[in-house]
Amino acid sequence: MEIFEVVDILDIILWMAIIACFILSFVGLVYPVIPSVLLIWLGVGIYHFAINPNELSWISFVMLLLLTVLLFLADYLANLHFVEKAGGSVLGKRVATLGLIIGSFVIPPFGVVIVPFALVFIVELLQKKPLAASIKVAAAVLIAFLSGTLAKAVVQLIMIIVFLLDVIF
Repeated sequence: MEIFEVVDILDIILWMAIIACFILSFVGLVYPVIPSVLLIWLGVGIYHFAINPNELSWISFVMLLLLTVLLFLADYLANLHFVEKAGGSVLGKRVATLGLIIGSFVIPPFGVVIVPFALVFIVELLQKKPLAASIKVAAAVLIAFLSGTLAKAVVQLIMIIVFLLDVIF
């Protein structure tokens, strides 16, 4: 076996790892315990440090960094907007976050929707909010999660496209 064949096989294995990181980053949208953005960065790092350290431009790294910030802001702002607009309490927001974590382990992947909804509904009721208001806040948590997830999926896809465009061109 020649040295070039070994290098080709190694490149294929490394690209498979990069693709696996990118795919798992989208799985992290449904299972919040999987660090989505870190997996994208891991894929970029594998390419940069193991395949070609000279190919990715500083512009791509800056864009990826800005998109990472946007990713975190999208999630935070979606939750803040919908829950505050529905009149949710501070405790309700905290319980929603806890519910996402617990829900990712309970009846996955539906737990990330059902558990936060149920917990926020109960917390808002315990704070003496009327039934309709408690349902409204719980539904807002659901809408916030879904819209935040959609926004994160779009940003993650853009991050991957930025990476691939820099590698290809």
